[in-house]
Amino acid sequence: MGKIAKFVLLFLLILCLIGVRVFLEPFLYDPLIDYFKSDYLHKPIPDLNLGLYMLNLSFRFFINSIISLSILYVIFNKKSVVKFSSKVYVITFLILIISFYLVIKYQLIDGYLMIFYLRRFLIHPIILLLLIPAFYYQRLAFKSNDN
Repeated sequence: MGKIAKFVLLFLLILCLIGVRVFLEPFLYDPLIDYFKSDYLHKPIPDLNLGLYMLNLSFRFFINSIISLSILYVIFNKKSVVKFSSKVYVITFLILIISFYLVIKYQLIDGYLMIFYLRRFLIHPIILLLLIPAFYYQRLAFKSNDN
């Protein structure tokens, strides 16, 4: 793939991530959006339809993951990177969604911070921001070892 095509594809994939945030948000069930935009420091966490909410979080995580894996493939052009990253996404998803469920269902914490950050990791492509520099550094390390 040529450099120009690679940059155009990366740009389009980044626009897809932005599109998920901007255009899907109104269609997904997420009462915590309004909660965190309001005076959440002094309000209890609102009642949630937990099943529907978990389904919506999972759907958004899945969409972001597919786009993020595509970005990683375009940048590094290696199936091994996508394969490893897929495993990271699955493990991370399981840990985060189970933790989120337990915290919400059994009110294991006082306050909002744990819910805020677990939710943030589930709905935003933060893992992508961690994986890109990790793979880039790994590529640099292998190049320096070859010399």
